[in-house]
Amino acid sequence: MNRTETATTRYRRPGAFTRRVFNPFVALLARWGISVKGTRILEVRGRTSGEPRSTVVNLLTIDGVDHLVAPRGTTQWVRNIRAAGGEASLRLGRRVRPVRATELDDAAKVPVIRAYLDAWGWEVGRFFDDLRKDSVDDDNPPAAPGFPVFVLRPR
Repeated sequence: MNRTETATTRYRRPGAFTRRVFNPFVALLARWGISVKGTRILEVRGRTSGEPRSTVVNLLTIDGVDHLVAPRGTTQWVRNIRAAGGEASLRLGRRVRPVRATELDDAAKVPVIRAYLDAWGWEVGRFFDDLRKDSVDDDNPPAAPGFPVFVLRPR
């Protein structure tokens, strides 16, 4: 984190390639019903416009329970899902699944962040600063506030 960031305001803006090429390509695949290792399109009501907003997310399933992790920190989708009271939808192709997202406290995030790094570290590991999937749990809690984590339940 830089000096002006706090754990609750941590945000890593995506680069031009990610915004213009990678994410649109993965979103196109998801709209066609093709998931890249669990990707989905998250749809949530915008907190100021009230209009539907969508973004590509990496869905992580642990013991049958779905989770969303925000490796870039407090992103727009995180702010929107908080403002929408956790109501959102996950889309893959024509299938839309309404969900309720509940944010986890810092202690509960640790195993989810570890599993997320195990599954997605190849793509998003650089956003986790010095954390690694093989870091011991005691090393993770100080960083946990910078990474919003949500558990998803059917709505």
